[in-house]
Amino acid sequence: ALIAGTTGEEIEREASSIFPIKDCYIRKVKVIKKPKFDVTALMEWHNDDGQDVGANVAPAVASENVAGAGGRL
Repeated sequence: ALIAGTTGEEIEREASSIFPIKDCYIRKVKVIKKPKFDVTALMEWHNDDGQDVGANVAPAVASENVAGAGGRL
């Protein structure tokens, strides 16, 4: 897509609803290496052994609203 030069036209089309763009060109592209993906590390974070480790939390106490404050105190 970068060789054909249609990327600028795609940007113009997508951004036209936000702000009109005219003569959009891609001048420089930086290629970034994607990070190494380790499946075992991911599975360590997302282990599902069936036990609940969370604690119960007391419900929040409703505060009184001041009249004429728009719901803010």
